Amino acid sequence: MKIAFSPCPNDTFVFHALTHGLVPGAPEFEVMYADIDITNNLAASGDSDLDVLKISYAALPWVLKDYALLPCGGALGRGCGPLVLTKDKLEDASYLSGKRVAVPSERSTAYLLFRLWAAQNVPGGVGEIIVMPFHEIMPAVRDGKIDAGLVIHEARFTYQNYDLSMLVDLGSWWESDTGLPIPLGAIIARRSLDLGTLSSWIEQSVEYAWKHPEASKDYVMQHAQEMDPSVAQQHINLYVNDFTGNLGSSGYAAISTLLNRAADEGLVPAIDPALLEFPG
Repeated sequence: MKIAFSPCPNDTFVFHALTHGLVPGAPEFEVMYADIDITNNLAASGDSDLDVLKISYAALPWVLKDYALLPCGGALGRGCGPLVLTKDKLEDASYLSGKRVAVPSERSTAYLLFRLWAAQNVPGGVGEIIVMPFHEIMPAVRDGKIDAGLVIHEARFTYQNYDLSMLVDLGSWWESDTGLPIPLGAIIARRSLDLGTLSSWIEQSVEYAWKHPEASKDYVMQHAQEMDPSVAQQHINLYVNDFTGNLGSSGYAAISTLLNRAADEGLVPAIDPALLEFPG
């Protein structure tokens, strides 16, 4: 089977067992490591031969006809939302009016949260949106190439190293506004597959990762883009949580709320609620 996920520590930690023959009965997996912007577009293109992908929850409305949302393996939680960073310490969101802002993907959950927040807080809206790989965003803000950057993942722990300041924590805004966890990355699989069995394999991979946290360390660090091991562990601790094992009712409520709000604002196509349900 073919699977695509990011080289980020949470993904390599979660899928280590599945992709290394440590899940009984699971087939061999051919892995594609790709930035979330790439997997979002691959899933929506209709041309991909990938069976399983990690994508942004914000990209779900474009793919649910062909791909089902799996209830495990993804990234959803509290205190783990995207940040808007600036070079100077600012507290007034109106600074972003007409400014150039870098984002990791136009179909990322981070960008969707940013658009929902900006509609309420940035008079007249932001200016130009520039898509760039997330690891390039902080240097670009630091060097004055852009006015602000929307960052994800381990940037929560490292942005101070670039002498940057946080304008807003979009996760905190979302949680205070809705009371729900933050939906970030989804695991999807072709509807033609045996989704119940596939989901079970991923659940076993998550369980293995939790029971044997040392087993994946070399694999995680091999793909962590020269990340400090302590930062990689912080990343895993934050993004791999109970929701990774199973979305549960509050997880599904968070996803529905996000996508329905975005659809009401005309930011994404409206979804059929039945397509969010796990068919396995």
